[in-house]
Amino acid sequence: MRSDLETLPNIGKSIAADLRAIGITSSRDLKRKRPIQVYHQLEATMGHRHDPCVLYTLLSAKHFLETDERLPWWKFTAEGKAALKNEGRKLRQRV
Repeated sequence: MRSDLETLPNIGKSIAADLRAIGITSSRDLKRKRPIQVYHQLEATMGHRHDPCVLYTLLSAKHFLETDERLPWWKFTAEGKAALKNEGRKLRQRV
């Protein structure tokens, strides 16, 4: 089943299928979510941690949805690494 998810930059069949598995069936659904939340939801649902480049891909899709600018996923590496580092810091502060 193909939806508009595959029309987003850097989103192919595999990531679109993973997104559908967690209830994100359209670009509108994805736009309402924070990429880091989606990344962690994928991890919880799939039972394994995804490669960080999945987060970078989600960041690029979110950027496109907000600005209409198509950029390759690797342009979001620094932002993704910072988001993951920030999440780790929050977890350590709770302990």
